[in-house]
Amino acid sequence: MKKILVQISTVLLMAVLVVGCSKAPKAELAAANAAIDSAKVVEADRYIPTEFNALQDSLNAVNVLIETEKSKSFFSRDYKVINEKLVAITTEIGALKPKAEERKAQVRTEVQDTLAILTTLIQEDKDLLVKAPKGKEGKAALEAIQNDVTVLDASVAEINTLITNGDYLTAQDKTSAAKVKALAIKEELSTAISKRRR
Repeated sequence: MKKILVQISTVLLMAVLVVGCSKAPKAELAAANAAIDSAKVVEADRYIPTEFNALQDSLNAVNVLIETEKSKSFFSRDYKVINEKLVAITTEIGALKPKAEERKAQVRTEVQDTLAILTTLIQEDKDLLVKAPKGKEGKAALEAIQNDVTVLDASVAEINTLITNGDYLTAQDKTSAAKVKALAIKEELSTAISKRRR
């Protein structure tokens, strides 16, 4: 009698294990997808794209594995490794969020520092514009430079709006481009002024 109970228990345990391993990991997959979505909320896909995309690719690969397992017969399905991968991906995605926040703060600081330099450069350009030679041949060039300086002034307002809205990457791109333009104007005006003095 005892022997029969042990055999029945063993068979039931095996059945539980087979059924447990053969069920698709819906909860784990949902958790991984939710983690990806929450990482996007903190813009991990923008601020640390390489790491984010690697985990997104891993999740996509796991989805392929799940479909492969589903195509197998019920008793040969085994989702154990897939479950482990999903748990690992969810954990790693969770670790991305603070990294994204840190990178975002770093970009914000860089933008604010570059914006301060840009504001100074624009003022220097305006001061040089006043000192620039105003002969007939230079009038059109000075008007074009004045227009460029006006555009730079407008870009400062736009950059400040981007910073206020928390779009630091776009602000960084615009600030860097504006700084290059302001430096080019400064060099052009400085060259024109030094030629006139000779």
